[in-house]
Parts: sequence; C-alpha cells; structure tokens
Amino acid sequence: MTRLQEIPWIEKIAADTNVIQPIPGDRLPLRLNLYRLRRLRPLLENRWPQLLVRVLTLSGFVFSIAAGLAGSRVGSHNFAIIIIWIAWWTALKLAFIPLGGRSWCSICPIPLPGDWLQQGGILPTRRQRFGLNLHWPRKLRGAWLQAGGFLLIGLFSAVTLTAPQVTSGVLIGLFALAIGLSLVFEHRAFCTYLCPVGGFSGMYAKLSPVEVRVIDKEICAQHEVKSCYQACPWGLYPVAFRGSAACGLCMECLRICPKDNLALNIRTFGADLGERKSASRLDETGLALVMLGSVLAFSAVFLGPWGWLKSAAFGIGSHSWLAYSLGYLLINLVLLPGLFVLVVWWREKFIHDWKKLRQAIATQAQALFPLGLLVWIAFTIAFAFSKLNLVIGVLNDPLGWGWHWLGVISTPSTIPVSSLILLVEVGLLAAGLFWSASVTRKLSVEHGKRNTVRSLPVLVFSLVFTVMMMWLLVG
Repeated sequence: MTRLQEIPWIEKIAADTNVIQPIPGDRLPLRLNLYRLRRLRPLLENRWPQLLVRVLTLSGFVFSIAAGLAGSRVGSHNFAIIIIWIAWWTALKLAFIPLGGRSWCSICPIPLPGDWLQQGGILPTRRQRFGLNLHWPRKLRGAWLQAGGFLLIGLFSAVTLTAPQVTSGVLIGLFALAIGLSLVFEHRAFCTYLCPVGGFSGMYAKLSPVEVRVIDKEICAQHEVKSCYQACPWGLYPVAFRGSAACGLCMECLRICPKDNLALNIRTFGADLGERKSASRLDETGLALVMLGSVLAFSAVFLGPWGWLKSAAFGIGSHSWLAYSLGYLLINLVLLPGLFVLVVWWREKFIHDWKKLRQAIATQAQALFPLGLLVWIAFTIAFAFSKLNLVIGVLNDPLGWGWHWLGVISTPSTIPVSSLILLVEVGLLAAGLFWSASVTRKLSVEHGKRNTVRSLPVLVFSLVFTVMMMWLLVG
C-alpha cells in the first residue's frame, strides 16, 4: 500500500513539517492535516463561508418546496423532482459521500433553523442552549430509526420520485421534524438518530478519505475545559472517535480548540475498516443490509423490464402495492438479514453463543460497506445519468410555466446509455466486490495468521449479491 509521504504532491507539501503528522496508536501512522495548510486554514476557521453555502442550500430547498407545490405536475418538468432526486441525490452518492464522507452534513440546510433557535442566533454565541435540552432516550439510540426511515422512503419511493407535491411534503416534514426535535432534545437529535441521509452517509463515511481526529490525546486529557465538546452541535467528544460515522464535519471543534490539537485529515480510503468489533450492537449491520436490500429493490423497480412491478410500486394503497410492500419488507427484514446471519454463523463454525455471534456479525458487516457504496454509485449512474440533461431544462423553466431563462427551447427527455456507461457500471460492481473481499481478508486474520477458508461464506454472500445487481443493471 502506498504511504502518504511517498505520494509526490504530498511530499512537496510536507516541507512544512506540521502538515503530515503521526496519529498515536493508529494502524495508518500518517495523515495529511489540511487544517495546517496556510492557504486553506483561514477558510476553515472563518464561519461565514460555510454559513453562506448553507444559506444557499437552504434557499434551494425552500425554492424546491415552492416549485413542488406551485409548479408543473409533470415530474420531469418540475424543479423539485429533478434538482432533489436527480442532481442532489446524484452529487451526494458520486461526490459528497465517497470523497468527503459526511461533508454534505456540513452544509445541509435541514438542521439550520433548529440550530439558530438552539444557539439564539445565526452564529454560535452562547453555551446555554434554548429549548428543553433533554437527552435522547437511550433505547432509541443507534441507527435503527434511520434504517426504518430509509425503509419508509423505499415503500413510497415510486411516488416520491415522480410527484412534485409529495416531494415538497417530504421536505416540509423533514424541516418540521428537525425544528421540533431541536426544541425538545439537546444538540442535533434529528441528524444523529432519525435522518435517513445522515445514516446513509455516516455509514459510508468510514470509506471516505476525510476525517476529523485528535492529534495528541494526552493534551486533551490535561485540558479540563472540554471546549470541543461544548461547541459541537452534535454533542460529540473527538477523543472518543473510533470512526467517521458520527462526525458531521461542521469544523466547530477545530475552530474552538485552544490547544490547536485537532486535525482535518486526508487519509487512505476505507481506513476505518478491518478491525474486529468488541461490542455486539447490530444497528449498523441492520442499516448496511437495508442499504443493500433497498438498492436491489430500486434497481428492479426503476431499471427492470417488469411493468407489473412498476405499476405495483406506483399504486399506493392498492392490493398490488401491498404485495410489493410485503416483498420489499421481506427482502430487507428477513431474507438478506437471515442469509447474512447464516453465513456468519457458518463462518464461526456453528457458534451457539448469541453474544459472540452478534459480535461476529457486527465485525463481518464491515465487508458490506464498500460493496454497498459502489453498488449505490453504479445504480445512480444507471438511473440518473440518462436524465441529467433535464437539470438544464428545469433551470431554464423551474416551474414548468413556459419560461426560457437560459434561452433553451427544449431538451430531450433522456440521453441514450452508451456501452461506456455499462462498462463503468460493471467496473464499479467488480470494484465493490474486490474491496469487500479485501476487507473480509483483513477480518480473517486471527492470532497473527490469516484463515482464508473462514472468509469464504461472506465472500460468497457478496459475490451472489454482486451478480444479482449486475443482472439488474447490465442484463
């Protein structure tokens, strides 16, 4: 594996010895600390650039809501449908998450009004937060509610992705829920425990090359005033980070730390993966399996040749839709989880200790993360790329009222899918499978020795899923 200091452009930057630093006790000892770059640091320290971007995204979402309510009822001519479900959703999965982890969370407008209410102003001005500031119930912590939210979106996805009014209703509901929870619970309870996009991006942030980490934990231990914890709108303490799933990259901890002991690092992809889990929590495993089941169902509905399946997904409330919903839930809640538990149980030589089996399931689920991310990217390319030209159309006429702001008279409804796109999809699916296999091999090391045979059940699970997705996407 190439070490960061051996990459030429990083070697040049490393002339400033404070830029590339060791992280004590870490498996990958070197990181490139972007916060120490002289030209970039002022931009990260200043809250106004980030705030301006968030205000722009807030304006875009508000306009999308208005367009969904007042604009054309034809989804392909409505700003809300095309910008939210084609442009934004594509950017999220192709750029924000794989390259920046939870970078979208740093500019997401949904928690913005709640943040302003909690902190009593546009920018953080006081430690005492407005509202009841209750703790989130312990029994509801974890990613279970986020997985449930994603399942709910999947059940109604066919209508949500095509009906502008429904999209506006979903956005209004998300804003209302985020504001309401900010007045009852401390910090960003909605983002941490409920937001489906937060769960999606948080899980796959483990694969991204961006992280916030403490440089020297001893300095933090000696600093009695935990400034970073007090300033974090998520209520996180950076010393406790074991991965990048929870951090929303808001940068408040970097700005507030009086010891300059926090880093915004560039690292190798997937640096959080490959360690055995000591805890037996399965919420992240459940979320990973829901992501796989959902992309499988979406591919069948939106890209498959089965007209009856599309009709069932669109027929909300009908008997066919109830049958579709039952099948969707069975795939996500019974079939895939059951098969994965079975292969891990087989891998662990028929273990009968449920606690140890839970730990093994949580550990082996890491192999599903790279597979899931690259499968979602392949699906996005197959689903959205042929429709990206519609973005120009809605920018030209955002409400479908016959305007020509960009001077464009008409745009084709779809762009023909070339053989190159199909090859890209195949390459992504293959890369996801090989990356998953690499993580599985890391997890097969026991007592300093690699046991390749024991990794086969999980590899077979990943292979079968990849073949199914390749059949749906490429044929």
